[in-house]
Amino acid sequence: MRYRHNGTQVVRSIGRHGSAWTPETARQRARQVLGTVALGTDPFAHTLSAEGFAHEVARYLERRRVALKPRAYGEVARHLTKQSAPLARLKLAQIDRRAIATLLAQIETTSGFVARNRVRSSLSAFFTWAIAEGLLDTNPVAGTAKAEEGGSRERVLTREELVKLWHSLGQDRYSDIVRLLLLTGQRRGEIGKLAWSEIDFARGMIVLPAERVKNSREHELPLSRQGLAILERQPRRNSSDLVFGGFNNWDDAKQRLDQRLGIAPWRLHDLRRSCATHLGELGVLPHVVEQALNHVSGAKGGIAGVYNRSKMTDAVREALQRWADHLDHITA
Repeated sequence: MRYRHNGTQVVRSIGRHGSAWTPETARQRARQVLGTVALGTDPFAHTLSAEGFAHEVARYLERRRVALKPRAYGEVARHLTKQSAPLARLKLAQIDRRAIATLLAQIETTSGFVARNRVRSSLSAFFTWAIAEGLLDTNPVAGTAKAEEGGSRERVLTREELVKLWHSLGQDRYSDIVRLLLLTGQRRGEIGKLAWSEIDFARGMIVLPAERVKNSREHELPLSRQGLAILERQPRRNSSDLVFGGFNNWDDAKQRLDQRLGIAPWRLHDLRRSCATHLGELGVLPHVVEQALNHVSGAKGGIAGVYNRSKMTDAVREALQRWADHLDHITA
C-alpha cells in the first residue's frame, strides 16, 4: 500500500498473498491502516525492519539463487554473509550510511579496493531490494564512496618475490591452490573449485567445461609434472567432488600468507599475470601463452578464433613444464 505521512510518500508491504491474504483481506487491512494514518500516526513505525540484516539477506539470496549463475551467486552470498558479517545482528533500520562506510573501509584495509567495490555493489543491490519489499525507505549505501580502481593492473611478482612466496607457502589447501595458480596461470575460481571429474590423470591435464570458464569455451590445460604432483597428493573427501573441498576462506588465508611473506601489496590474480609475463621472458611465443591462459584475444580473437580451434597441447605442455622447472631452479 502507498500513503503519505508527514509529507513523505511511503510504500509498505502489508502481507504476502496466500491463504491468509487475499485481495479482499488486503483491501480491508489497507483501509484500517489508512484510518490510522489519518489520525497522524505512522502504523509501521514500530514494525519497520523488525527482522535483522542476516534474516533478510537469507530471504534475498533465496530469491537471487534462481536468477544468478552459480559462480555469481556464490560471490554475492560471500559479500553479504561473510564480508558483511559486522552487520549481521543489526536491524535494517539500524544500518545507516556511517555503518556502511565503516564496513567498506575495513574491507578495503584487509582485502583491497576491488573487494570494497564488489561488496559495496552487492550491498546496494540488497538494500534496493529491501526498499522494494517495503522494509526501508532509503538505501544506506547511497553516498558512500566507491574506491578508484584505476586502469588495468600491472603488478607482476619479481623473481625475488616469487622465491619469497614459494618459501612462505605451507602444506595446507590454500598453499596448494596458490602453487597451482602460479604454475598454471589459471583463474582463482577455476582452481579453487576444481572437481575431480575435471582432471584427466591419464592424459595429465585439466579439462574445464564451458560453463566454468570466462569465455564459455571448454579449456584443456596440459599440466607440468609439478602441477600434476600437487593434484595427485590431494586427499579424496567423501563429502565433496571438489579437489579442495569447496575452499572459500580466501581473505583470512591471504592475510596470514601476507604476514609471513612481507612483500608489496599483491592479489591472487597477479599470479596469472606473473605466469604469463615470465613465460614470455622464457621465450614462449605469445599465442602459446594465450592458449595456456585460455585468452581469446590476440591470435585467437575475432574471426581468427572462429576458425583456429587448435589447442596446441604439446606446445602448452612444453611451455608450462619450462616454467615449472624454472620455478624449481630459482626456489631451490
